[in-house]
Amino acid sequence: MIRLLVVDDSALMRKLLGGVFAQEQDFEIAFARDGDEALAEQARFRPDVITLDVNMPGLDGLACLDRIMLDRPTPVVMVSSLTAEGAEITLDAMERGAVDFVAKPGGAVSLEIDRLGPLIVQKVRAAARARLRPTLRLAERIRARSGASVGPATRLRPSSRAPSSDLVTPPVARLFEGVVLVGTSTGGPPALDALLSRLPADFPWPVVVAQHMPGSFTGPLARRLDGLCALQVQEASRPMPLAPGNVYVGKGDADVTLARRPSGLVVQPVPAHADYLWHPSVDRLVASALELMEPARLVGVLMTGMGRDGAVTMAEMRARGGRTIAESEETAVVWGMPGELVRAGGATIVAPLEGIADALLDMVP
Repeated sequence: MIRLLVVDDSALMRKLLGGVFAQEQDFEIAFARDGDEALAEQARFRPDVITLDVNMPGLDGLACLDRIMLDRPTPVVMVSSLTAEGAEITLDAMERGAVDFVAKPGGAVSLEIDRLGPLIVQKVRAAARARLRPTLRLAERIRARSGASVGPATRLRPSSRAPSSDLVTPPVARLFEGVVLVGTSTGGPPALDALLSRLPADFPWPVVVAQHMPGSFTGPLARRLDGLCALQVQEASRPMPLAPGNVYVGKGDADVTLARRPSGLVVQPVPAHADYLWHPSVDRLVASALELMEPARLVGVLMTGMGRDGAVTMAEMRARGGRTIAESEETAVVWGMPGELVRAGGATIVAPLEGIADALLDMVP
């Protein structure tokens, strides 16, 4: 049985979420109305996984998450609104150790919960088996002991970089020899931070990222990563010429592909395709790249995430002469996507999260 603690100040949401999991045969459920009650229930009930509302009176979701990660680390799935503010708070929560998030139903909540229920169950089941990154918990302990803010750690942008608001995409991309394709899902934002922040500003190949996320989240994610990395990071919200030194985050609720224009290769958002379960689809991104470029000019990186998105196409890419890196089981929050790549024999290298950037730098001339 999976012991689940549902934390929400709304009696209706507690009832609806409880009903979703009560229909399953493998959940034992407890409830809490606010952060203080959640901490008490965590100590009493000892859950395997927690769903945690972001906005609550008293001890709110972020403050409660900090206490959970400091005192009794447990996989947490945040319940967040699909707003710009909700996205920023949720990304903050994932930096503090939350495994994943689900969208809070809007409109006719009781009808929306029926539509979202299977996805919520799937995410919570995956989170219950997730591996918590001890480095995140250590960072929180250090900040707590020092009396510093419990917000995300900040890093100065390299002096050679202009602020992102002043950056203008060049009309013609500079020449480059290849493209790096990155796929992530559950636990992806902190993994992207760990990878991209280790790459230098003069990294010679453009990087395209397919991170499974709603459309309201990928813009804030790109801006957050841009402030932490030497590379320029932007959301691929329109067709953009590929250029070295740039990272393009696929727009959520859509797919991201490569295309050829008279001026050269571009990255572009395209409507989500029903043949693919998750969006932006890693498989669709890789397939589009294989149609346009020699596999030897491609490097695929598949990191933490549930399911198998990206595994088939990256295995094909390697079989045709491309190179791939799979995150190792020891560091992946959920070893679904990279694990499937390894099992398919499609991983050129299997590396822990902290070693992926070095492996990539060795591959890219």
